[in-house]
Amino acid sequence: MSEIETATFAGGCFWCMVRPFDTLPGIKRVLSGYTGGTVTNPTYEQVKSQTTGHTEAVKIWFDPAVVSYQQLVELYWQQTDPTDAAGQFQDRGSNYRPVIFVNNRQQAEIAVASRAALQAREQFDQPIVTQIQVVQPFFVAEERHQQFYRKNPERFDQEEAGGRATFIARHWQEN
Repeated sequence: MSEIETATFAGGCFWCMVRPFDTLPGIKRVLSGYTGGTVTNPTYEQVKSQTTGHTEAVKIWFDPAVVSYQQLVELYWQQTDPTDAAGQFQDRGSNYRPVIFVNNRQQAEIAVASRAALQAREQFDQPIVTQIQVVQPFFVAEERHQQFYRKNPERFDQEEAGGRATFIARHWQEN
């Protein structure tokens, strides 16, 4: 039996980052939260104010015998605009910046190689700006933000319609 590992990704609104990973075989748990900042246990309002340095992110617990970290990174790229460092889609600001937070050297090597391969494909008109950083403390978001796509499907669909779904269809439908 393999040990459960974790992956942490920031790619804009955490509501929109949960579903693609949550429905993948081998995923044990996906939580929305905040990471990369200076305040312990920040609230949504604090993070949204862009005064704490945090970004909205998802932490994923996965079984590497079923789904690899490489597969998670590849799925991550397909949920984000890797050329936009100032936010994602309709969500603007540093709290929505795209970041892959790595737990160890192996994850860092996979993430760096994957980013280089994505850039080499010249799939985008702009350079890939997604950061790769060492994992930082992850603070679980308030309960109302967990599994948002299930709890609030209409609002979730509105968020997806803010540009993410169109971007994904345009840039990833053939991949």
